[in-house]
Amino acid sequence: MLHVSGHPILGGAKAIARLREAGHQLRFVTNNTTHSRRALADEIRSFGVTLEDEELQTTPLAAAHALAGKRVLALTMPAIIEDLEGLELVGEGADAVLLGGADESFAELQDGAELYCLHKNRWWQTSRGALLDAGAFVAGLEYAADTEATVLGKPSSAYFAAALEALDFDPGQTWMVGDDVEADVGGAAAFGLRSVLVRTGKFREEALEEADVKPDGVIDSIAALPDWLELR
Repeated sequence: MLHVSGHPILGGAKAIARLREAGHQLRFVTNNTTHSRRALADEIRSFGVTLEDEELQTTPLAAAHALAGKRVLALTMPAIIEDLEGLELVGEGADAVLLGGADESFAELQDGAELYCLHKNRWWQTSRGALLDAGAFVAGLEYAADTEATVLGKPSSAYFAAALEALDFDPGQTWMVGDDVEADVGGAAAFGLRSVLVRTGKFREEALEEADVKPDGVIDSIAALPDWLELR
């Protein structure tokens, strides 16, 4: 929503500043599985957005909370290990397998480990176009192990609940703004949030037309959000 492959959305930083000036409390939620929260926050700040690390909610942090006390085989990118602090990371004898942007391990699942995934997105948007995301690999493991993965990121209700808890707001008072009609709009609606879909990043007109759940509003980009909210 704020960038595509590191290229900021025009007007995004100014829009965030205006939202803060208007008194809105913000929580930035992402399904990114390749960078730590620290690195992601630094990248967003490089776009001119004022952001505290604690305002950025990531799926590895959700995993660390959800899997506390378990022995975890983490099949993730090395960069996010720092956000899995507090978990007992193991190479075998796991209670849970955590999948997120890496290769898979079938043996642990056969031995009874539970399957968790940071997200189950089908694809993600880059400057080169749409690229395959981790959802295909999660689905393969689910099929092979005859199990169902617990999704820790969007669109899971637990992920939205954590964001609202940090803001100390009720769902009905909160807007979810994103570019993914399934993970962002669908997930938000299931948890009682209102939603705004932006026509940047992952947005596809045909996906919006086919979606079972529609957003409360559709805008061209994050830059248009402050004016749109003022009219509500």
